Amino acid sequence: MKLRPGTPVSEISLAEEFGVSRTPVREALQRLDKEKLVEIVPKSGTFVGRIPVSAVIEAIVARRALEVVIVRKAVERATPSQVLEFRARLERQREIARKNDLKTFHAEDEAFHAAFASVAGYPGIWEIIRTVKIQVDRYRQLTLPQEGRLDMVIREHKEIVDALESGDADRAVKSMEVHLDKLQLDIEVFGQTWPDYFIHDREIEGQ
Repeated sequence: MKLRPGTPVSEISLAEEFGVSRTPVREALQRLDKEKLVEIVPKSGTFVGRIPVSAVIEAIVARRALEVVIVRKAVERATPSQVLEFRARLERQREIARKNDLKTFHAEDEAFHAAFASVAGYPGIWEIIRTVKIQVDRYRQLTLPQEGRLDMVIREHKEIVDALESGDADRAVKSMEVHLDKLQLDIEVFGQTWPDYFIHDREIEGQ
């Protein structure tokens, strides 16, 4: 999201910037087109891809299903010292939020969720999640600057950690679901705020 959706992408400029011929640049753009990160429009040019709403929704659904498995197993396996590490992560998030450092907060949020996968003994599942949530990550760059968003995320993280510490797997699962569902609930709002950034490519059943 350093380059906003719809921004023109110049094959020639990229080749000059990276000091390579246009062939590898063209191949890279074709791959990004398949991943819907750029849009190659015949006779018009190449542009930073709009965020496909269907891909965001499907990724959130897939991520939720996998993280539910992760958090339930993490409750079973977590040691007291690991719980303390999560408490320390929460404090780091508060410090970062006070500085309003969105880039660092995003990285720490990623580390928080990855740590649950590690405690659960499912680091491979987290790698699967990372591959399916590219569009979600772009979308989240729009949500984080929202007033009060960082504090809300921290509160939701705290609720998950509280459930982890209490050994209540059902509560932890519910807290994780609420946390991840918030992204999906906000899609319509942000789609209206930045209509040119999104593409409503197809209907998703139940939406």
